[in-house]
Amino acid sequence: MIKIYHNPRCKKSRAGLNYLQSKVENIEIVKYLNDTPSVKELQDIIGKTGKKPGELLRKQEDYYKKNMRDKTLTDKQIIEEMVANPKIIKRPIVIKEDKAVLAQPPEEIDKIL
Repeated sequence: MIKIYHNPRCKKSRAGLNYLQSKVENIEIVKYLNDTPSVKELQDIIGKTGKKPGELLRKQEDYYKKNMRDKTLTDKQIIEEMVANPKIIKRPIVIKEDKAVLAQPPEEIDKIL
């Protein structure tokens, strides 16, 4: 089963989902703004990408600019902020088993298929 953390209102997220749908049939779509992962789940997801939490932050979001930009935060604090304010999580994130990718561009998905 392949899972995608998706925001239907985001152009990049829609492009990632369309690309994924062209490659596989059985997809679990998680609309993470409504169904936000827990801190533990997000730690696991980020760990599967091999990236640091800060690399998955949408730094153009107002929340980030007002509340995080000028602070030095630990990885755990960044993840807690992401869970509390899921809009600041880059998307889409696609997961297959023990690997995950930020599907920007959508072709990144090929790395885990």
